[in-house]
Amino acid sequence: MKTRAELKAMAKEQIKGNIGPLFIVTLVIGGISFLAGLVLGMIPFGSLILSLVVIPAFSLSTLRIYLALVNNRQTPEAKDAFSGFDDFWTAFKTTFLTGLFTFLWSLLFIIPGIIKGYSYSMAMYIVAENPGISALDAIDRSKKMMDGHKMELFVLYLSLYGWALLTVITLGIAGIWTIPYMNATLANFYNEIKPQETVYAEVTPEQF
Repeated sequence: MKTRAELKAMAKEQIKGNIGPLFIVTLVIGGISFLAGLVLGMIPFGSLILSLVVIPAFSLSTLRIYLALVNNRQTPEAKDAFSGFDDFWTAFKTTFLTGLFTFLWSLLFIIPGIIKGYSYSMAMYIVAENPGISALDAIDRSKKMMDGHKMELFVLYLSLYGWALLTVITLGIAGIWTIPYMNATLANFYNEIKPQETVYAEVTPEQF
């Protein structure tokens, strides 16, 4: 298992030369999400549609983009922002079920809910790499994959907190670099802990 420093060093190297394309893709996703929020906000249950349909699909697109980047050094294109909509139903179900299961565990105590949230955290990555997989199967694989790695991910999140704070303080300007850096680091973490039989040498957004 690579150290946090190694995962971050890999991420810095992987995003080098790709900041511009990654910024464009992030801008496309952010812009459309914002506009969708304005439009859907004017209709009943619009916010629910945004959070359960639009955002999960864009989240899936983002994970596919970064997996393609860290695995194959593939430079993203604007059209890659929409790759998640090819499997938006699975993205929706995965987001809904992980949220539901986390909430139900939180009804017992807050801590079990947080722990389960980490257990389910790799489910969408698994969906990104396995077209056709069911949401429940992805969640089950995530639980097995995260066994023994939840604290590692927690500490990794903590180590990235400063970069997230910098993004907020600079009103998103620093995010041009920090967002790709954090996303690439987390994609590297996923690659590091996933079982070897799930490694795909040629993962690109066009495959989904």
